[in-house]
Amino acid sequence: MAEALVAIERMCYGGAGFGRVAGKACFVPFSAPGDQARIRVVKEKRSYLEGELLELDVVSPLRVDPPCPLFGSCGGCNWQHLPYQEQLKQKGEIFADSLSRIGRVQSDALLPVAPSANRFGYRSRIQLKLGRGKGGLALGFFRTGSHQIVDIGAGCPITDPLLNRIACEFRPVLARLADWQALVQLDLARGDDDQAVAVLHFSGKNPARLIERLHSLRLELPSLSGLFLKSGAARIEPVFGVNALSYGVPAGFFPGSRQMRLRFSRGGFSQVNYPQNLELIRTVWQWGAFTGSERVLDLYCGNGNISVPIAPYVAEVVGVEGYAPSIDDAVANARENEVGNASFKVSDASLAVARLAEKGERFDLVILDPPRAGAEAAGEIARLRAEKIIYVSCDPATLSRDLALLCDRGYRVTRTRPVDMFPQTYHLESVTEMTRI
Repeated sequence: MAEALVAIERMCYGGAGFGRVAGKACFVPFSAPGDQARIRVVKEKRSYLEGELLELDVVSPLRVDPPCPLFGSCGGCNWQHLPYQEQLKQKGEIFADSLSRIGRVQSDALLPVAPSANRFGYRSRIQLKLGRGKGGLALGFFRTGSHQIVDIGAGCPITDPLLNRIACEFRPVLARLADWQALVQLDLARGDDDQAVAVLHFSGKNPARLIERLHSLRLELPSLSGLFLKSGAARIEPVFGVNALSYGVPAGFFPGSRQMRLRFSRGGFSQVNYPQNLELIRTVWQWGAFTGSERVLDLYCGNGNISVPIAPYVAEVVGVEGYAPSIDDAVANARENEVGNASFKVSDASLAVARLAEKGERFDLVILDPPRAGAEAAGEIARLRAEKIIYVSCDPATLSRDLALLCDRGYRVTRTRPVDMFPQTYHLESVTEMTRI
């Protein structure tokens, strides 16, 4: 297709650099603000172009050497070529643009991005693809824009060292399995201690035989605490070891607070950056300004990640989550941390809100932490007439959409803080406070 020269002005959500070609918006992955980039147009729509970077006529002074030799081919990172302070700047501008343009958030409500203490080695969960490579087994991530596997070799720089070590231990084990070609994915996760769990995804016809073989190879995976085999749509069977991991909320994290540990089972959700997860919890606690009399609803509560730590500071917490195993974890976390004023139920969040509203239930605070798609029927939350809503989000676009709905139903955004959960990528977590007008 046609080639063009484009001056990159800024970065965009999705990771690409932005410029214009003949007045038309153009998005160029792996470019940087200040680049004069020669590109090949790979997609042309009425309102925009997408370009493949061929060479740089002018190299941006912002550029740094990415530490990973696979950067640019592996689809895991987008921004290793930008210094960290520039990453924070670009994330803040992307977040502000989305919230002001779609969510109608005023600039004085926008707080600076909370940086991550760990810029590499922070990921406590990864999903590695398995396939056939030139030298046999390939273990890594999909190449950008394809299903071709880029082998990560000795490890991934943004992944926790323990998980990199476990991936290396798995290589010879997997290569010796008779039916390794029916293994399609390896999920690795760790707690904030030395325990880690793996889930192997199997598309073959005899999982029992594979489980027996994997069990016999346990000693060749010394860094692994537990292993499971997933076959079919949702069937997960234990092979050996522990079935849950945990992370801590340290003593004194809140004034006078005791230490807590929160578990999550294999298949359950946890944040990938433990220190930044604590930043999310701390922000919710600070903005809640609890007096001890509050009734709190926590939608999409997961394993009680927010509910359980804040429960000692309020009168009651009600948690709602659609994934039943996570509710089992939340109940266990409340019990094991001696939290007696929290209850948890399995339900679709929008259905739960409708039922609570019909019963005339009232809450002082509603917390929600939905998946990337945002909150179903977010505007319906206004029916509960809570004085305050705190919205934890991992997607600025769906957050902005939901904030606009809530603003139309009697709320306003008082402050919002982006939290950099994912250094070296364009992804961003955030916490937003809304109050009823």
